[in-house]
Amino acid sequence: MKSHVRVAVIGGGVVGCSVLYHLAKLGWSDVVLLERDELTCGSTWHAAGGMHTLNSDPNVAKLQEYTIQLYKEIEEISGQSCGAHITGGLMMAGTPERMDFIRSAHAQGKNLGMQTELVSVEEAAKLFPLMEPKHFLGALYDPMEGHVDPSGVTNAYAKAARIKGAEIHRKTRVMELNPTPEGHWQVVTDQGTLEAEIVVNAGGLWAREVGRMVGLELPILAMQHQYIITEEMPEVLAYKESAGQELMHVIDFEAEIYMRQERGGMLMGTYERQGVPWSERETPWDFGHELLPPDLDRIAESLAVGFAHFPAFERAGIKNVINGPFTFAPDGNPLIGPVRGLKNFYVACGVMAGFSQGGGVGLALANWIAEGDPGMDVWAMDVARFGDWATLAYTNAKVRENYSRRFRITFPNEELPAARPLRTTPVYDRLKARNAVFGAAYGLEHALWFAPEGMAPVEEVTYYRSNAHEPVGRECHAVREGVGLLEISNFAKYEVAGPEAESWLSGLLANRMPRDGKLLLTPMLNPRGRLIGDFTLGKLAEERFYIFGSGIAEEYHLRWFESQLPAQGVSLRSLRRELVGLQIAGPKARELLSRVTAEDVSNQALPFLSFRRMDLGMLPVLLGRISFTGELGYELWVAPEYQLALYDLLVEAGEDLGLTHFGGRALHSLRLEKGFGAWTREYTPDYDPIGAGMGRFTDFRKNAFVGRDAAMKIRDDGPARKLCLFTVEAEDADAVSDEPIFRDGEWAGFVTSGGYGHCIGQSLALGYVNSDAIEPGGGYAIEILGHKRPATLLAEPPVDPKGERLRS
Repeated sequence: MKSHVRVAVIGGGVVGCSVLYHLAKLGWSDVVLLERDELTCGSTWHAAGGMHTLNSDPNVAKLQEYTIQLYKEIEEISGQSCGAHITGGLMMAGTPERMDFIRSAHAQGKNLGMQTELVSVEEAAKLFPLMEPKHFLGALYDPMEGHVDPSGVTNAYAKAARIKGAEIHRKTRVMELNPTPEGHWQVVTDQGTLEAEIVVNAGGLWAREVGRMVGLELPILAMQHQYIITEEMPEVLAYKESAGQELMHVIDFEAEIYMRQERGGMLMGTYERQGVPWSERETPWDFGHELLPPDLDRIAESLAVGFAHFPAFERAGIKNVINGPFTFAPDGNPLIGPVRGLKNFYVACGVMAGFSQGGGVGLALANWIAEGDPGMDVWAMDVARFGDWATLAYTNAKVRENYSRRFRITFPNEELPAARPLRTTPVYDRLKARNAVFGAAYGLEHALWFAPEGMAPVEEVTYYRSNAHEPVGRECHAVREGVGLLEISNFAKYEVAGPEAESWLSGLLANRMPRDGKLLLTPMLNPRGRLIGDFTLGKLAEERFYIFGSGIAEEYHLRWFESQLPAQGVSLRSLRRELVGLQIAGPKARELLSRVTAEDVSNQALPFLSFRRMDLGMLPVLLGRISFTGELGYELWVAPEYQLALYDLLVEAGEDLGLTHFGGRALHSLRLEKGFGAWTREYTPDYDPIGAGMGRFTDFRKNAFVGRDAAMKIRDDGPARKLCLFTVEAEDADAVSDEPIFRDGEWAGFVTSGGYGHCIGQSLALGYVNSDAIEPGGGYAIEILGHKRPATLLAEPPVDPKGERLRS
């Protein structure tokens, strides 16, 4: 074993071997994989090996498609068969709601160039004659689905990596990981010690244990997962003889089962609603090529429904029952990327769908290591989407919930209840008493909307406009016409101070620096000139700045900020626990503010984008004159111990002004009417500031900032696509995100945000459109739940296009 390597990958499952292969493919031959036992030990060897391209996140779907296409490549390089069976697959819909789901999935596939097809029950029965058609309404056919041999795939990655110069050490258990003064890692194994410049934790079932070696508690949990393999079935053999091919992969959502052909029989698995965790706190190191005792009683209910839907199974004998552990993150997506606070330490774990996602995970992580960037927006998989609040108990509750819902619909307006409430602010009980309906973001409860008196604060989950539609509309009108109150504690807050603070921020952010007592909006770019942040930046005093941004991206942005910090002259800290906030917005907001302070708050004394400390009543407040609603507004930030007093002060002073509470749903509608984009929707690393309409906040006159040259090239060449705002002739359902946009019948782009503009009485959608397909006016359509709705591209926002209300 070498004494020094560039990268040590810990874990010899399909994910670790994929990471190793992709690093070697990039020319990083000085890399090693350390496996405590044999390759595939853990979860890989007993996986069902299913492959799917569709995913609720389009970028994850792209990586899944890449994974499937990769198998031919690694077979050719390694000479090892992956046992790939591209049979095609059907997603069966048994309810109207599930039909809406597969229509949405089909539409999303159009954005990715996937060749999915909606088929009738009769057509589905021809493709998969084992089904009983009366239980279904329709299906989605995907020609790219199938299954592989788990061992074959893993060994193909491993052999291909070795051919490209990588090393693999089996029977080599990592015992310790110790940081070195150079920022490397001393990797202590039971076969010797080596120094690695970079470590990748691809430990699978043991990823928690590897993380704990460096003081990291990863939010993953293993669940017991069962599937059965039948004896030979005459129906299967007959189909193969007559059709000359295998039966395809099928998902039956109502039965909560999946199935595929296994030799002359069938494999059927289920994600039961009462899932059982395995080794909840610690994974035994001596667990290897082992299975757990079968427990068919636990999945009997799902199997019974499956047997009724596919009667041939009732006549089949069961040859094997497989019960093995698989790891999950709280939301079911992988955890990948560099870990904040641990130099040169990456994770690639929680990859439950390893044979759909393993190749894409390896590609993204190898790019991240080699180039400092995964090459695309991988937020849905980024380990930074969870903070220190994602404890073992939180993870346990959310993983159980996610597992039980694996084949259930999560509607666009649905907020899942497990592990809530977790993080709350001082005004939580006040808002709850006002009939708030809460959501949770980054573990923090925040009000979505307020149910009127007499209505239960519960939202009906649906693809269509819900019972929240009218209450949210009233909130929107109250803000546009009077004054509204919104809690904004779910924003992220940071303080940057020190003698080098301004020069550091100027090199990090794309806009110019604000003057003392001023705010401005600024994007943050990566070296490719792509968006990795959009912030409000305030200069409170010389050498002291405040940054406000997306709350869910706090760990993501702190990781980047800290990686760019100079050795001295700048201090950075999160204010998550130190500042909470309220916003007042609307034409009567100034009147309300004047009632609670002795200071002059006129437009002349406190103009748009002012930023200062101010006493409201007895309370010291950090005030910024800005509002995401597009109306005159003020953000009011206080220490947590003052939030209740500030809330009561504003409510009392605003009573006769008609002060109305509003929530995140109203804010979403109001910002759509202004054409304002939002992080993770319109602003992600897939987009550039020019195409996103943020060129006016990008100061190319500055000589240097991260991404400047790349963004200038995009500006000079012209962006490939631009962010556009549409009105949509929708009926009872609005666009949400990822719906395709058509121009004269041809695909032209995709929606990033959609909803109803209550104050203009029209459905709205923001989305990216190919630059050569942009022309204000009609001729557009947006596909919503399978129906192409006429749309009109707006030349300017429908509400206050010149921004006079914000500034007046």
